[in-house]
Amino acid sequence: MIILGLIILVAAVVIGVAGVLSNSGSAHEFTGGFSVFGVDVTGSTGTLFLYGIVVGAAALLGLSLLLIGTRRTARRGRTARHGLKQSRRETAAAEQERRVLLHERDSASARTARTERDAEDPAGPVERPRHKDHWFRHRAAH
Repeated sequence: MIILGLIILVAAVVIGVAGVLSNSGSAHEFTGGFSVFGVDVTGSTGTLFLYGIVVGAAALLGLSLLLIGTRRTARRGRTARHGLKQSRRETAAAEQERRVLLHERDSASARTARTERDAEDPAGPVERPRHKDHWFRHRAAH
């Protein structure tokens, strides 16, 4: 791809130089003048061709800068979206870990409270009676 671009560029330069040199001199003078932005352009058709090459090169430079800018902007957007996805994954993992730790803390706190309550009871740990319909009430609530 680079070699093809280089070949086209060299061919364009050769054609441009040949066009300017072959159309210069008094035989190729403008017969009717014209103006660009209020400036009268005089000279040969080779000079006009050279001006056209300069304007075309400037347009090509502007287009190249525009494309480079849009490519850079697209790359930044892609990087930002990737970073956002990564951040969301990390946030979800941290939230899950937080839930697990809270559950473990609550379970440990309940075990500690149960152990302290049993330690305070002079008879020692006692199996507390449950209502016979506890299982049914528990199932109906969920």
